[in-house]
Amino acid sequence: MPIAPPPTGFHGPVKRSVTIAGHPTSISLEPAFWRVLEAAAGVRALPLNALIAEIDALRIQSDDPPNLASALRSWLLEEYIASNSQ
Repeated sequence: MPIAPPPTGFHGPVKRSVTIAGHPTSISLEPAFWRVLEAAAGVRALPLNALIAEIDALRIQSDDPPNLASALRSWLLEEYIASNSQ
Protein backbone atom coordinates (compact mmCIF):
# COMPACT_ATOMS: atom_id res chain seq x y z
CA MET A 1 0.00 0.00 0.00
CA PRO A 2 1.50 3.39 -0.94
CA ILE A 3 1.91 6.10 1.64
CA ALA A 4 0.93 9.74 1.19
CA PRO A 5 1.31 12.93 3.21
CA PRO A 6 -1.52 13.91 5.55
CA PRO A 7 -4.39 15.68 3.74
CA THR A 8 -3.60 18.91 5.62
CA GLY A 9 0.16 18.55 5.10
CA PHE A 10 2.96 18.25 7.62
CA HIS A 11 3.07 20.84 10.40
CA GLY A 12 5.38 21.43 13.30
CA PRO A 13 4.27 21.89 16.90
CA VAL A 14 1.99 24.73 17.93
CA LYS A 15 2.36 26.11 21.45
CA ARG A 16 -0.84 26.73 23.39
CA SER A 17 -1.40 27.91 26.94
CA VAL A 18 -3.56 25.83 29.26
CA THR A 19 -4.35 25.97 32.95
CA ILE A 20 -3.80 22.84 35.02
CA ALA A 21 -4.79 22.85 38.69
CA GLY A 22 -4.90 26.65 38.63
CA HIS A 23 -1.42 26.99 37.13
CA PRO A 24 -0.83 28.23 33.58
CA THR A 25 1.52 26.18 31.43
CA SER A 26 2.24 25.93 27.73
CA ILE A 27 2.24 22.77 25.68
CA SER A 28 3.63 22.28 22.18
CA LEU A 29 1.79 19.73 20.04
CA GLU A 30 1.32 19.31 16.32
CA PRO A 31 -2.07 20.59 15.06
CA ALA A 32 -3.32 17.04 14.41
CA PHE A 33 -2.76 16.16 18.08
CA TRP A 34 -4.58 19.32 19.21
CA ARG A 35 -7.55 18.39 17.00
CA VAL A 36 -7.75 14.84 18.33
CA LEU A 37 -7.28 16.01 21.92
CA GLU A 38 -10.14 18.50 21.51
CA ALA A 39 -12.32 15.74 20.05
CA ALA A 40 -11.48 13.42 22.97
CA ALA A 41 -12.46 16.17 25.41
CA GLY A 42 -15.73 16.68 23.52
CA VAL A 43 -16.59 12.97 23.62
CA ARG A 44 -16.11 13.06 27.38
CA ALA A 45 -18.02 16.36 27.74
CA LEU A 46 -14.95 17.90 29.38
CA PRO A 47 -13.24 21.21 28.78
CA LEU A 48 -9.87 20.71 27.10
CA ASN A 49 -8.03 21.93 30.23
CA ALA A 50 -9.87 19.34 32.36
CA LEU A 51 -8.90 16.44 30.09
CA ILE A 52 -5.28 17.61 30.02
CA ALA A 53 -5.32 17.93 33.82
CA GLU A 54 -6.61 14.35 34.17
CA ILE A 55 -3.92 13.00 31.85
CA ASP A 56 -1.31 15.07 33.72
CA ALA A 57 -2.44 13.62 37.06
CA LEU A 58 -1.99 10.10 35.66
CA ARG A 59 1.39 11.07 34.17
CA ILE A 60 2.87 12.32 37.44
CA GLN A 61 1.93 9.05 39.17
CA SER A 62 4.32 7.18 36.86
CA ASP A 63 7.64 5.92 38.18
CA ASP A 64 9.49 7.89 35.49
CA PRO A 65 7.04 10.51 34.16
CA PRO A 66 7.65 11.83 30.64
CA ASN A 67 7.07 15.47 29.80
CA LEU A 68 3.44 16.48 29.43
CA ALA A 69 3.46 16.74 25.63
CA SER A 70 4.85 13.20 25.34
CA ALA A 71 2.25 11.93 27.81
CA LEU A 72 -0.55 13.53 25.79
CA ARG A 73 0.70 12.04 22.52
CA SER A 74 1.08 8.59 24.12
CA TRP A 75 -2.39 8.76 25.68
CA LEU A 76 -3.95 9.79 22.37
CA LEU A 77 -2.21 6.97 20.50
CA GLU A 78 -3.34 4.39 23.06
CA GLU A 79 -6.91 5.76 22.88
CA TYR A 80 -6.80 5.42 19.10
CA ILE A 81 -5.49 1.85 19.28
CA ALA A 82 -8.12 0.87 21.86
CA SER A 83 -10.99 2.37 19.84
CA ASN A 84 -9.87 0.61 16.65
CA SER A 85 -9.30 -2.82 18.17
CA GLN A 86 -12.93 -3.38 19.08
